[in-house]
Parts: sequence; C-alpha cells; structure tokens
Amino acid sequence: MRRSGIAAGSLMAALVLLVFATGRSATAQTTPPPQVGSAAATPDNAVLLTVFLRHDQSRPLAALNDELARQGFYKAFPPPGIEVVSWNVVMGIGQIITLRLPASRLREVNRVLEDTAWGAYRTEFYPTYDYKAVGLAEHEKAQ
Repeated sequence: MRRSGIAAGSLMAALVLLVFATGRSATAQTTPPPQVGSAAATPDNAVLLTVFLRHDQSRPLAALNDELARQGFYKAFPPPGIEVVSWNVVMGIGQIITLRLPASRLREVNRVLEDTAWGAYRTEFYPTYDYKAVGLAEHEKAQ
C-alpha cells in the first residue's frame, strides 16, 4: 500500500516538472465577448434562465442606478431576441428575471451581465426548463 502512495507522488512530481519544463503556465482566459446571436428559442432548444440580481445594500439605490447607466446595463440587457418571461423586484433581494433563450446564446447573456451588471449587483443563475404542460397533465391524470 505504501509503495503505491510513493509511486503516485512520484508521478505527480513528474507531471509538475513536465509543465515547468515545457514553459507553460496557467493563465486566465481572456476571450472576446461572443458575437450577438440570432438564434431564436424553439421548443427543442429553449431553456429558461432565472437570474438573481442581488443589490449591493451597502450603497444607496441612486448610486446603483448611476453605475448601471454608466455601464450601459439597460441598453445591453436583455440582448436582442431574448424573451423576458418575467422581471420582478423582490424587496430585500433585488431583481429576479426569467428569460427564455436558445441554449446556444447562454454565454452571450452571461457576458452582457458580466459587462454591465457587476458592481451594482451580485449575480446568480438558475437554468431551468418549462415543466408546466407536463405538471398540469399529471395533475389532470391524477383527478
């Protein structure tokens, strides 16, 4: 048992040396924002995305709104062609927005929020799918 631990440690050390020997280092990805998509949500490709925009409660609302305007939040969000299913203000939390979009445009929505909402909000994302028809059908069947 002890020998396999030594062998695993030696293997790890060899891998670390290999990385340094090849001159490669870990760096953050700096990719440009995605191109604006034109794909439309259809029943076979649509996802729902619930976005929590949690207010920075250490700053007054006017300061948050000024930051959003400076960063172009309302100009860029939601991106063209992304359906807003609901957009609510929830006291003590911030805004909760549900979008319907093709899965291929998820990165685009994320980047718009990173570029325009961060600072004024902390973001949380919850991808979901539409279960309403299935749930109601099961309810009817159970009657």
